[in-house]
Amino acid sequence: MKKRMHFTDSYLLNPTHPVTVNLIGCGGTGSQVLTALSRMNHTLIALGHSGFHVTAYDPDTVTEANLGRQLFSESDLGLNKAVVLVSRINRFFSTCWQAVPDIYRNEPSNIIITCTDNVKSRLDIAEKFLSKTNKGYDYERLIYWLDFGNTVNSGQVILGTFVKTAQPKSKKFIPTGKLPCITERFDLAKVDEKNLGPSCSLAEAIEKQDLFINSTLANVGAKLLWKLFREGMTDQAGVFLNMDTMKMNPEGL
Repeated sequence: MKKRMHFTDSYLLNPTHPVTVNLIGCGGTGSQVLTALSRMNHTLIALGHSGFHVTAYDPDTVTEANLGRQLFSESDLGLNKAVVLVSRINRFFSTCWQAVPDIYRNEPSNIIITCTDNVKSRLDIAEKFLSKTNKGYDYERLIYWLDFGNTVNSGQVILGTFVKTAQPKSKKFIPTGKLPCITERFDLAKVDEKNLGPSCSLAEAIEKQDLFINSTLANVGAKLLWKLFREGMTDQAGVFLNMDTMKMNPEGL
């Protein structure tokens, strides 16, 4: 039986400008994802690709509860998370990425990455962008939505497409142009957010999210995105991770 395969949207493989990425949330997972994106960007440019232009959104400031679990130090206390991280990456990699110290207001980009505990933000993205016809400039063209979500010791990464992408003909695979996004795979109205608010201490934060769940999930998701650029295809649309059992299960197309 033929395997289902999603072939990367052709624009991402040979863009006329850096691929635009909106990263929403720069906390436990988002800070790790942003670092992974900077490494990926550097490698893509070295391989002759245009790389990324990332805009990071987060209205929150760094608190003592963030130190250790998130990529911040004592010198960052009181500063905006997005500004701290993007400034650091711009200095380290000589990039010109942007930080928005505010909530995400549904600005379009080629790739949208959600790393927040807020269900409403995901529902807003789905309502505004999902299955809508792409218009305007290439850098505004909505293609992929990569979503990260986790509890204390488990989590998932889901890769979806906003619209059905053009696929090549294949005798070996079943080309699959539409990947369901997070809001199409799960009923987010059932998600319990009452215990996902800000923590007052590192000990309290660890009770809500274990020390290594965010970094592990971020690397898994980054690898999924890297496959799109490096291999030009993927037969997986996500990963489910359980740190208690040390098991990782892929989500097929």
